[in-house]
Amino acid sequence: MRNGPTLVLSGVLHARLQSHLLPNDGLEAAAILLCTKMSCGEQLKLLAKDMVLVPYVECAREEDFIQWPGDRVMDAIDKAEQEDLALILIHSHPGGLYEFSNVDCESDRRIIPQIFANIDSCSSITTTHGSAIMVPGGAIKARLYNNQMKTTPVELVAVYGDDIRLFWSTDLTPMKRPMAFTEEMRKELGKLTALVVGYSGTGSITAEQLARAGIGGLIVIDFDHVEHRNLNRIINSTTIDAESKALKVDVFRRAVSSFRPDLDVECVPSSINEREAVLVAARADLIFCCVDSEEGRFICDAMGSAFLQPVFDVGVVIPVRRKLDGVLTIVDINGRVDYVQPGGASLRDRGIYSSESLRAEELAKRDPTAHAEQVKAGYMPGANEQAPSVITVNMQAASLCVQELIARLYPYRLDGNAKFAQTKFGLIDGEYEFTAESAFAMTQSYNLADGLKEPLLGLPSLSKRP
Repeated sequence: MRNGPTLVLSGVLHARLQSHLLPNDGLEAAAILLCTKMSCGEQLKLLAKDMVLVPYVECAREEDFIQWPGDRVMDAIDKAEQEDLALILIHSHPGGLYEFSNVDCESDRRIIPQIFANIDSCSSITTTHGSAIMVPGGAIKARLYNNQMKTTPVELVAVYGDDIRLFWSTDLTPMKRPMAFTEEMRKELGKLTALVVGYSGTGSITAEQLARAGIGGLIVIDFDHVEHRNLNRIINSTTIDAESKALKVDVFRRAVSSFRPDLDVECVPSSINEREAVLVAARADLIFCCVDSEEGRFICDAMGSAFLQPVFDVGVVIPVRRKLDGVLTIVDINGRVDYVQPGGASLRDRGIYSSESLRAEELAKRDPTAHAEQVKAGYMPGANEQAPSVITVNMQAASLCVQELIARLYPYRLDGNAKFAQTKFGLIDGEYEFTAESAFAMTQSYNLADGLKEPLLGLPSLSKRP
């Protein structure tokens, strides 16, 4: 676990930034990141919302020196003041020095006070503006200043693209990543917090795997209670839980304490569409969406965009049909895992849910009986199964979902990760189908890097109550 500041960039923004700062001419280049400030408990997150690329011709560039043009800095200050954003002055070290030089420190002493003097922040967060360096390969080291010019290292710079790239302030060799399935992997996972939305068929298995893999913090959100019909799908649940109508999240809390007493666990007995749940979710680094509702996926989509969190979404379905003789038969056994990177193709873009399906679900909620039947039929549409025995399929899908995280953090695929934005499997024909990020028509996100801006997630239903 960690408490230091985090700077988060989407993969698309990082790629543009890297292209500008490292143009292969061996000279330093500069840019300014405009970041949303998000206070998550004791931790500060800066979400890179936009940037100003400083034209090469407007600054004196050398191999180990760059002169910042005042006009560009003032342009960035004007933009930042409008939305109360933090500014991060970033330049390249093409020679590979992964430290702030004396020249960098002197430059900051001249420029950073001007930023504080010109921006009248309405935020209670005072340590907001800073500087950063990028070295060949794209690694970033950053630091923040308060208005007394005291520095604080940015503990983690996280880049969520096709790969998940983590640059720690203590790294000496930032381009060297741990190998998957090693103790080094476990130690790094121990610094991250994952959110699991939905603790049922796939969610309970996902949470179990994350805990045993070494994740440092786990937030589990589910409003529901254990029923007898859940016992064949929710691992660690018992008949006593069903009889006492125990909260599903309490089942996890009890179970995980027996094998990961060091795990920082927060269990939220609430629906994800509640304001308090979303505020807790903002603290996570990663989202695992394990819900069976359209609204749940919509909220996870919105959180991933607003908080710059990658979303891993998992689903299972076993469609059936009735033959001419009236006998039910299985049409297929399907599982799906989607990796949604901030600023990329959303679950809506991919057709996992739609405006129409959201409306239909909302209408169904007005008839609780009909809605309950709809949810029960989620695994096996066409069959009247109250407690489908699908744990084997859930295990396979949930395992693929957590494995997707490992593949993104510690790349091992021969063809890279870009081709695996969506993975589908069908057990009838034994086939796996992979879809690339570029195959989806992407719509522009309405709330990218908005953080905790009100109304929360852009939804009036999540507004702060008077």
